[in-house]
Amino acid sequence: MDIYGIKNCDTVKKALKWLDSSDRTYTFHDFKKEGVSRQQLEAWEQQVGWESLLNRRGTTWRKLPDAVRDNIDRDSALVVMVENPSVIKRPVVEHQGQVNVGFNADEWTRTFGA
Repeated sequence: MDIYGIKNCDTVKKALKWLDSSDRTYTFHDFKKEGVSRQQLEAWEQQVGWESLLNRRGTTWRKLPDAVRDNIDRDSALVVMVENPSVIKRPVVEHQGQVNVGFNADEWTRTFGA
């Protein structure tokens, strides 16, 4: 299981705590430090769609120019996410060939088991 996110994100902290309490083995990738490639984003986007990956509620999104936010589409969203990994919804989980975005304890219990 690979977890992608930002270490100081509250949602990521909750997700990692859930994983630790469930004795799950995982590898954490901090895209603030390690970045994320367009190729990686395209692979995720094929499974969950670019709109699921784009966090429109955070400060990074709000700081983008209006022209970028108002004209966002798949290609421009991927560029924005590569250049500003903080705008990616977190965490992104790769597990057994599947991609999941965000954290919800009940959903994770159903998806990954307790």
